[in-house]
Amino acid sequence: MIRRLTADGVMENINGLCTLLSDSVDSGVSIGFLPPLDPIEALAYWDSVRLAVHDGSRILLAALNGGEVSGSVQLDLCMWADGRHRAEVMKLMVLRTARRKGLGTALMAAAEETALAEGRSLLMVDTCKGDPTEAVYRGAGYQVAGEIPGYARCADGELRSGVLFYKLIE
Repeated sequence: MIRRLTADGVMENINGLCTLLSDSVDSGVSIGFLPPLDPIEALAYWDSVRLAVHDGSRILLAALNGGEVSGSVQLDLCMWADGRHRAEVMKLMVLRTARRKGLGTALMAAAEETALAEGRSLLMVDTCKGDPTEAVYRGAGYQVAGEIPGYARCADGELRSGVLFYKLIE
């Protein structure tokens, strides 16, 4: 079941969210962190998400399976007057044990449905070229806006190009 978490919901699921983040980082998913992920850094990250959820600038959707967090995705809502029609999709994560079962696709569909309910009609997302999420975004109908060379450092220390995607939704 995919649920929208409140700030309190982030705290109720903090252990599972930290496990999800660590699992994603350890498996090489491009989400802004490099392995090994310090548990204190994971807690600090989720606390920053909790604060953004509380102030209404971020939406956190979590896939809960028997009380375990098996995946999540976030929407960062543009709060500027000229951008209240758009949101950035962030940090699509699925536990390694739950991958290849359609959960990433389901999380993206839930993110789009939630974005529409929030009055957002343009979604953007970025990832490293070759990251598994690239295929998920393409499969969900996202269009490539461009590539940026040397966008992010990978676990092996190499700089990899970033791919910027967008999707108009209605």
